[in-house]
Amino acid sequence: MDYKEAGVDVEAGRAFVEKIRQNVESTFRPEVIGGLGGFGGYFQLPSGYRQPVLVSGTDGVGTKLKIAHSLNRHDTVGIDLVAMCVNDVLTSGAEPLFFLDYLATGKLEASQLAAVVSGIASACRDSGCTLLGGETAEMPGFYSAGEYDLAGFCVGIVEKSQLLDGSKVQIGDVAIGLASSGVHSNGFSLVRKIIDTQGLNWQDCPEILAGSSLGEVLLTPTRLYVKPVLELLRSGLDIHAMAHITGGGIPENLPRCLGKGHSVQIYPESWPILPIFHWLAQMGSVNSEAMFNTFNMGIGFVIIVPSDLAQLTINQLQSSGINAYQIGEVIAGKGEIVGLDYIN
Repeated sequence: MDYKEAGVDVEAGRAFVEKIRQNVESTFRPEVIGGLGGFGGYFQLPSGYRQPVLVSGTDGVGTKLKIAHSLNRHDTVGIDLVAMCVNDVLTSGAEPLFFLDYLATGKLEASQLAAVVSGIASACRDSGCTLLGGETAEMPGFYSAGEYDLAGFCVGIVEKSQLLDGSKVQIGDVAIGLASSGVHSNGFSLVRKIIDTQGLNWQDCPEILAGSSLGEVLLTPTRLYVKPVLELLRSGLDIHAMAHITGGGIPENLPRCLGKGHSVQIYPESWPILPIFHWLAQMGSVNSEAMFNTFNMGIGFVIIVPSDLAQLTINQLQSSGINAYQIGEVIAGKGEIVGLDYIN
């Protein structure tokens, strides 16, 4: 017997690396040293930093992958993977430098995973971030046929004096909410439970979704906020804090960027709730509190700025193609989110 008879095709793995090489190398920044295929990826720090701080983050896509597997569509989940990591790193004020991925599958299907990597590379290019390396693990008997799992790792850089850690936040600052593209990559265990309980499938097209199928809407990838937010930072705008709205929604994530003694008063109905969230709430009989504690509800990222910069911030974001809304105000408190109890 040999390794191939045990279910691991080493030659197919080597061929896969060559298949994705062009996509990976298209993401390389000038700081990359060497090429693809070594034991490690080499990246020299950009010049111009006096006290550079490296910021790292890691995440996955979660059970959203179940939908990709069911629909045999694999070109969007790689975008989710990168977005979940680079958006996290961005909240510190850091510029993402490089990204690594980990793909695990029972049997390597080259075209399937090449589509995943194409999404990863696309998101890295859109974020100005190098896809520096990764690992593809073939693990027979561990995953069901046609299934795979993903994890990602990102490193960014920020000048120490410009690191955002909540210390700049002041009472009276305002919260600017950046629109999400949909459900992003959180809450899919509840999404799948609702679909299963109602006896629906991913090809169904509820009227509220205006002709789009559930699968199409739910596979919409997580929005990348890196370029428009870095433009704000580089313009000299006085940003006091930022939050990426992921699992746990606004109630869990927005307080993470505040200083001690701060809370946020949310302005009810200050932004539109996307149709998919209305549909999920109705079909699953999910109350408002549970919806906001599970999903982003149309706000994928929040920027805290002084009140006199609110409209300028919104204008600049909208000029970058991101809808933005003044959704709240920093008040005295103990990290509570006040007023978030509606679905309009």
